[in-house]
Amino acid sequence: MDRDRILLTPGPLTTTLRTKLAMLKDWGSWDADFIAVTASVRRSLLAIIHGQDSHVVVPLQGSGTFSVEAAIATLVPHDGHVLVLDNGAYCKRAARITSLMGRRCSTMSFDEASPVDPQALAQRLQEDASITHVVLIHCETGAGVLNPLQAVADVCARFDRGLIVDAMSSFAALEIDARKTRFDALIAASGKCLEGVPGMGFVFIRRAVLEGCAGRSQSLAMDLHDQYVYMEKTGQWRFTPPTHVVVALHEAIVQFEAEGGQSARLARYTRNYQTLVTGMAALGFKPFLDPAVQAPIIVTFHAPQHPAYEFKRFYDTAKHYGFLLYPGKLTQVETFRVGCIGAIGPVEMRQAVDAVAQTLRDMGISQPALGV
Repeated sequence: MDRDRILLTPGPLTTTLRTKLAMLKDWGSWDADFIAVTASVRRSLLAIIHGQDSHVVVPLQGSGTFSVEAAIATLVPHDGHVLVLDNGAYCKRAARITSLMGRRCSTMSFDEASPVDPQALAQRLQEDASITHVVLIHCETGAGVLNPLQAVADVCARFDRGLIVDAMSSFAALEIDARKTRFDALIAASGKCLEGVPGMGFVFIRRAVLEGCAGRSQSLAMDLHDQYVYMEKTGQWRFTPPTHVVVALHEAIVQFEAEGGQSARLARYTRNYQTLVTGMAALGFKPFLDPAVQAPIIVTFHAPQHPAYEFKRFYDTAKHYGFLLYPGKLTQVETFRVGCIGAIGPVEMRQAVDAVAQTLRDMGISQPALGV
């Protein structure tokens, strides 16, 4: 291959050469230049959600899941009760994290092919006054479902319950406006729709609840309140920061802003999604989700019902042609997933469809007999 393989996954993603080159310099974590980069990144992140007046942003080392765990441990009191709205694998992970943090956790289960239901949530909150916080996965990439953030936030505000949003795969692509959507915490990461590299999460925390978070976390390293207080006082991270990740994110944000910000990124990802679905349909593939509930982030496809199909061989052959796909994460039917995000456009998506077509020919599958 003359070029890097293209990652058609929900993260890590394909990055630009400029973002890669930003990591070729070493930085001192206490140096004034790096402190300035951290401050710039934090300002830019807040601006993306228009949260400068209502929220603070706290960066944290590690994957996005680290920040989900940190947010739950920091925001939810030890005697709190968390309700997780569950329509997929990452919802279930949030519920497991909540229980491991020693917080009481309940779940509301929905079909993995459908969004969560705000009216059902309202009924549940009406019936159970012990629930203090609701956890919502904005884009549940287990199947690719887009959940109704605004409607869920409105319900939580009406019942005065805290809302913790995992926006890992939606932040910077789908609109999130803190001026009209109330949430106590919103979590995202560097290696997703901002098209940085993995290794850093960040949590937006509503100023109105921030002071009450002091001393709640049972973790030293993942206490977001302590991280915020120290960073505000010194400009520094409490513990060794992922310096190369931070400067790569800074460069990725420069490119994000030059592209036109969230709306432009959503437009490109939507074109990617449309190109992918149209091309795959011509090969006989059917998406798992109804288009009305599909986010233009990652698409789940039914696997071919053909005796020659086996995901590992399908994956390895597509990889040979330069594209990394993603396994399915559903329990109902056999599927695979194709991401639409990263530093790619419709040209790469058409090439990906061509690679899948060649992969099918190599496997001896003339037409995916989907049987659905």
